[in-house]
Parts: sequence; C-alpha cells; structure tokens
Amino acid sequence: MTSAFDPITVGGVHLANRIAMAPMTRSRAPGGLVSELTAQYYAQRASAGLIITEGVQPSVTGQGYPSTPGLHTAEQVAAWRKVVDAVHAEGGKIFAQLLHTGRIGHPILLPDGLVPKAPSPVAARGRLYTPYGMKDFVTPSELTGPEIEQTIADHADAARNAIDAGFDGVELHGANGYLIQQFLAPNTNRRTDGWGGSVSGRIRFAVEVVEAVTAAIGGDRTGLRLSPGTMSNDIHEPDPRPVYEALVERIATTGLAYLHIMEATDRELTHTLRRRFPGPLILNPYTGTRPTGPEHLALIQDGTADLVAFGRLFLASPDLPRRLATGAALNTPDPATFYGGDAAGYTDCPALPA
Repeated sequence: MTSAFDPITVGGVHLANRIAMAPMTRSRAPGGLVSELTAQYYAQRASAGLIITEGVQPSVTGQGYPSTPGLHTAEQVAAWRKVVDAVHAEGGKIFAQLLHTGRIGHPILLPDGLVPKAPSPVAARGRLYTPYGMKDFVTPSELTGPEIEQTIADHADAARNAIDAGFDGVELHGANGYLIQQFLAPNTNRRTDGWGGSVSGRIRFAVEVVEAVTAAIGGDRTGLRLSPGTMSNDIHEPDPRPVYEALVERIATTGLAYLHIMEATDRELTHTLRRRFPGPLILNPYTGTRPTGPEHLALIQDGTADLVAFGRLFLASPDLPRRLATGAALNTPDPATFYGGDAAGYTDCPALPA
C-alpha cells in the first residue's frame, strides 16, 4: 500500500515524500522583494516533499495584496534565487506559485493610474486589507483582447524568471477566485466574445495560460491549481462540473507535472477530475474550518490523491513530515503569525520534542 512517506516523481522532479506544503499568502515582501527571512522560512520547511510558495505576481497589475512578492523584475529574480538556494541546500524541492489576482485588489496597491483588471467589470462584494485600512473592492477594468494576450505572455515570462531563479517549477493559480477562475466562473465572466459565453470560451484563458507556460518551461515543470465550486472572493459556480471536466480534458495532453485541487465540498468531482487527468494529483481536501490533519494521509493510501497539501500545520510545525511519521505532537497554529512583516513567530516555531 502506498504511504505518504514513499517517494514520488512529479514531472521531472523526484520528491522524497508525498506531503506538500500548500501555498499561503505571506505579505512579507515590501516592494515585491523577498528577504533573508523568507529564505529561512522556506528552508525550515524543506523536508516537505514539495514546497509551493505563496502567490507571486507575474506582473505589476497582478498584485492584489500588500507586500506580496513578484517575479517580473531582475531584482525580484535575484531575491528569489537566495530563497531557492536555501531550500535546495536543505535537500528540498520548491515550485513558485504564479498568482494574478484580477479583480481582487485595489488601486492603492498599484502604481498611479492603474486599476485592477478582470474578464468583466464586475466588482467583488467585500473589503480588502490595505496599508490604509480596509477598502471596498472597486469595479475592475475589463481586459481588452490585447491585454488578455499580454497577461498570458506575462505568465510565461514569469515562469521563465522562476526557472532562472532556480525554482524546480511553477504552479499556476487557477483557484480561490483569482484571475484564472474569474474567467471560468459565470458571475465574473460575462463576456460574449471568444473569451467567454460558452464553456469553451470560459476555459480558453486557463488553457492558453497553461499552453504558454508549458511552451516556455516545459509541462514537466508546470502545475495547475483549481478549486471547483469555491465561494472564495465572491465566486459563484452553481454547476462547476461541465467547465472543469472540459478544462481538465483540454490540458490532459500538455504534460503537466501535476493537478492541484483545493476541494470546496464535492469529492465526487475530485474523483472525476483525477480519472481524467493523467498525471499526479495533489489534494487540499475539504475539511470545513479545520486544518488538513494527519487523518487525511489516508487519502494517499486509498488512492484518492498522490500527494496531500498541508497549510496551517506547516506554519506551526516546520518539521511536519517528521512529526507525522513519528506521531509526535503538532503545534497549534497561531493566527497572529499568519500575515504581516511584524507578526511574531514567522520562523521561530517550537522544535520537535526529543
């Protein structure tokens, strides 16, 4: 029986185990630049089979939160190179998650004159944290055809930059209500041109981003994250099955390293997508309000997934794979450490008991 502690090859990368560190927004990169603290943070967690970084914007307009890192300038690439080197020195493997937030953002976070871009001019309900307090989401500017093509090219350029920085690969963030999912969802994509309307139109942006990135760096170094049916960031997908089945069928021949599913609730759809995708599946299982826990390693044993992604428990216990293997106690996640450059405990976590 396959266990979480067995090795696996994902794309062209050999992983020591099947425990992935889920991508988690950090907001600790002023000016878009990661730091020595970031290198320490990820190196501490290098015993994960695969680390997937926090979301990294592929362009200036892709930023939706304060102090998030980029991969679109030479300075940003050089900063990430130190992080990747630190992880590799500890024997770890690390993919950069490319995240364009689309309508989830605010002009305060962008250079003068820029506003968030999205498939359609539909504002998200809710508010966003900014350095100037909470702000209502604004109505985004609808992407023009040339702007869509440029955004696709930005993802490919950022993927090349990631490889230049030494990353083992990239994950495209098509989940949680951000730009790729905004094209997939009917409430955020109201276009009637070739980028919307029908199922084939709504999946087109996701497909072309995948194709551009795999052409740039290879499918074996590219993963895709999806969250069918999520309600994150005011997304509404009342019938996600036709869209996601069509999308996975279209990308099945691109040679992607993996598909990463963040479940909303529908395990049956997870099983369906797994059957239709020929490569490894990383699963962030639906757990309600609880973090993914040791009990979810059974999803590897029963064949539901090839890897299981852990989030909050990795923040609290940097040596999580060892604790899971030995049955040692797990630290309790502290929300005070989750975001912001001044939050305590970013890298100072209790050690594994003797």
